[in-house]
Amino acid sequence: MSKQKLEEGRPADCTGRVPEEIACYDLLDGIGVHYQRVDHPAAFTMEACQAVDEILPATICKNLFLCNQQKTKFYLLLMAGQKRFQTKALSKALGIARLSFAPAEQMQELLGVTPGSVTVLGLMNDRENKVQLVVDREIAESAAVGVHPCINTSSLVVKTGDLLEKFLPAVAHAPIMVNLQTE
Repeated sequence: MSKQKLEEGRPADCTGRVPEEIACYDLLDGIGVHYQRVDHPAAFTMEACQAVDEILPATICKNLFLCNQQKTKFYLLLMAGQKRFQTKALSKALGIARLSFAPAEQMQELLGVTPGSVTVLGLMNDRENKVQLVVDREIAESAAVGVHPCINTSSLVVKTGDLLEKFLPAVAHAPIMVNLQTE
């Protein structure tokens, strides 16, 4: 692959791109959300995203797909990539006895993504609002965020205001804001 660089908007040629990725571009373009894009090798972990992080002028989101113990309630947590996830603290903030990582099958069914590609943009596939978005205030207060377009071979920079004020209303999801502390 050639040197990774930041591009404006969708790729000029979408040949070889998965339909889920193209659907993200269609939605963002349709609701007037400006974004920049960088294509890169598949990134399955935050560590693998480090080279991409240096290119993106944004706070990189850690996206965690979680559920309650009974697997009847699902949550998508957006938090800053460098923060350590503490299950106990989030469970307490949400008033839930115990949270755990949700199964990949539910991720695919509800968000239309596979492990390593979890993204807030996947909420466009949750038309029945079965997934509750939870956003750490650090993310909400950042100028821009880095997210995947439902595939982990591209990353987008989106203004946080556009994400909260244009994208979320367009997909009919309202976030719960939490303050996640680091120890």
